[in-house]
Amino acid sequence: MKYVIGVDLGTSAVKVLLMNQEGKVCNQVLKSYPLIQEKSGYSEQVPKEWVEKTTAALKELVDEFDADIANIEGISFSGQMHGLVLLDKGKNVLRNAILWNDTRTTEQCQKIYDMIGEERLLKITKNPALEGFTLPKLLWVKQYEPEVFKKVAVFMLPKDYLRYEMTGQIHSEYSDAAGTLMFNVGEKKWSKELCELVGIDSKLCPPVVASHECVGTITERFAKLTGL
Repeated sequence: MKYVIGVDLGTSAVKVLLMNQEGKVCNQVLKSYPLIQEKSGYSEQVPKEWVEKTTAALKELVDEFDADIANIEGISFSGQMHGLVLLDKGKNVLRNAILWNDTRTTEQCQKIYDMIGEERLLKITKNPALEGFTLPKLLWVKQYEPEVFKKVAVFMLPKDYLRYEMTGQIHSEYSDAAGTLMFNVGEKKWSKELCELVGIDSKLCPPVVASHECVGTITERFAKLTGL
């Protein structure tokens, strides 16, 4: 019997589940983590906590698995969208992640309309400028935390950062990229036009792949931590 693992990085907890080739869920483990809400409208989390909780959940799942670990053939990811994780050149996290339900960026949403135009934004991204999306958060950091912003080498979305910590590979995928307000949905690529209009270097955007693509294998270190 072959198996796969699903990892769902939610807003309040990570859930990992084991499914066999017949589609039966054989086991699942949930580990929660807190929201950080220091001001009205703010909603943040510590990315390293996602990694720690996911690692613990996977180890528990593996410890309870009574078949050959070699029969677990893959891991798939889903998760909370739109959140902003910022990494420097050394792939270190620069600040807490700003989540999808953070509403501090009303000012930045208006600036996006002023710089791009509502119709043009909608034509390229298929979305209006809303506080939950990623670009307003990036512009907020640029405006209010310039010392942090100047160190940014790449931005990531929550589940993609988790996958990076497990594999050492940096990617995003089409569905998550489409919720950033920086992605040309029709052409399936980052919009250099939008990035230039808002003053964001498109080099900060991660490589994008289709949702079903294989983007690496877990590292030896992560395998040892989890038993995979």
